[in-house]
Amino acid sequence: MYATRPTLYGARHAVSAGHYLAAAAGFAVLEAGGNAIDAGCAAGMALGVLLPDLVNVAGVAPILIRKADGTVETIAGLGPWPQSMPADLFMRAHGGRIPAGVLRTVVPAAPDAWITALERHGTMRFADVALYAIRYARDGFAVYPLLADNIRDHVDEYARWPGNAAIFLPGGRQPQAGERFVQADLARTLQYMADEEKKVAGQGRLAGLRAAHAAFYKGDIAREIAAFMAREGGYLTMTDLGAYRSRIEPAVRATWRGHEVLTCGPWCQGPALIEALLLMEKGGIGALRHNSPEYLHLFVESIKAAMADREYHFTDPAMSEVPLARLFSEAHLGARLAEISPDRALPGMPGPLFGPGVGQNDPAPRATPLVEADTSYCAVVDAQGNAFSATPSDGSWSSPVVPGLGIIPSNRGSQSRPDPSHPAGVAPGKRPRLTPNPAMLVTAEGGVMPFGTPGGDVQIQAMLQVLLNIHQFGMEVQEAIEAPRVASYSFPSSFAPFDFFPGRLAVEGAVPQATRDALAAKGHEIRDWPERTWLAGTVEVVLSQPAKGLLAAGADPRRPAYAIVG
Repeated sequence: MYATRPTLYGARHAVSAGHYLAAAAGFAVLEAGGNAIDAGCAAGMALGVLLPDLVNVAGVAPILIRKADGTVETIAGLGPWPQSMPADLFMRAHGGRIPAGVLRTVVPAAPDAWITALERHGTMRFADVALYAIRYARDGFAVYPLLADNIRDHVDEYARWPGNAAIFLPGGRQPQAGERFVQADLARTLQYMADEEKKVAGQGRLAGLRAAHAAFYKGDIAREIAAFMAREGGYLTMTDLGAYRSRIEPAVRATWRGHEVLTCGPWCQGPALIEALLLMEKGGIGALRHNSPEYLHLFVESIKAAMADREYHFTDPAMSEVPLARLFSEAHLGARLAEISPDRALPGMPGPLFGPGVGQNDPAPRATPLVEADTSYCAVVDAQGNAFSATPSDGSWSSPVVPGLGIIPSNRGSQSRPDPSHPAGVAPGKRPRLTPNPAMLVTAEGGVMPFGTPGGDVQIQAMLQVLLNIHQFGMEVQEAIEAPRVASYSFPSSFAPFDFFPGRLAVEGAVPQATRDALAAKGHEIRDWPERTWLAGTVEVVLSQPAKGLLAAGADPRRPAYAIVG
């Protein structure tokens, strides 16, 4: 009843991505004989070109891969703070704030993450998969309404740095929907990496990938980045860049109704999705009607509990131990569930049940959260059953473009807390706590479902609602994606300045007024969204169905996302 597009079905392979040209890139690679990893890297790199307000080629790119033989791994795709970064800088010199500009720069991880995935599991060269990103940057693409709106809404931020203004305000004017958007410097940067690969073509595919990697992290690109950072007062150096490789880490796993849920580790918010799902299951969700007041109340209160544990415990597990086993334990889930009243919303965020905890943020004075540019997503499943899930990210209006390169080295430091004593606090060599979190479900019948979304703190909320729409309520993929959603903000934001909106619940307009009234009567502070909004996330899904011999795919019309199957 919700879908405006059909669920797409195919018998061979499928890709779903946050822009239709990125989906086309991934599909072209599949049709050319590439596997899911090749196609996913092509789509992911293209997203850094096609969504330049929301994703950066030199940003972050967390990746989750499941091979056809059942092997699972994550490629973190998240760089650390520079080694020379003073841990107390923001508290000492910036009043506990993380300012816009180069001081929020961490090591750019996305180029390494794509190349690492290709090295470990791909079949194609860098140039084969970067071809589409280069083409879209060089030849341009049509500005779509959301891109035009974001540039309009952040025109002052784009104008404050010449490099940003040259790209986003060409000729001193705001691009309009339907106009061509070209990024010539970015095209040359990517082409340089491909050209460096070509120089060692006779030495094999892996040597070529190493050459493309060195071009970015040790060659001319790295030198330009480091020199610009030094001029601007940043801390990122050639040493930081040259030493970087994405960490290969096991996925976080949990069993639910015979399915297996897979996320990345607690350096991102992915495990909070699992905790919220387990809480809802323990809270009796199976007996509740879709989007009824009782269902949405349990969903929101479970999200609050999981996000509270994210706030108190999630951090870079390479620096500190994160007690995921305890957070997923029956005892902890039971204790969290005991805090949830079926009749009354918790006014704020539940406190810590163990550990030292952190102080509660003061409520934000604004009525709604600041919108932080954040992320896109791509999912691929190939004919062999390999599955790829990635959430590339990093916005473009809070840090400067490196002149001549067309890239912004990852500004994801905005997701670290300025206070080093916070679990997610700043420290040299430490990774911020990331919102982007690709996920998968391995179904009880042996299928696989990569899924994910942009949306900052809304990500796991949108993902969980779609997951349940499919696997509890039996919706087809596209209907599950388009069904109306809600989002809680009753916990500190992951983005500087880390605003807190106790009790705040945003609800899409397609949720009936009677339901909104019932939620308000339980104490939720309702903020009405439009009928359908990009702020509610943009979930993409590919689902293999072994019993039918088919793949089902869908993409969210809340942004210019599309799926293609074959």
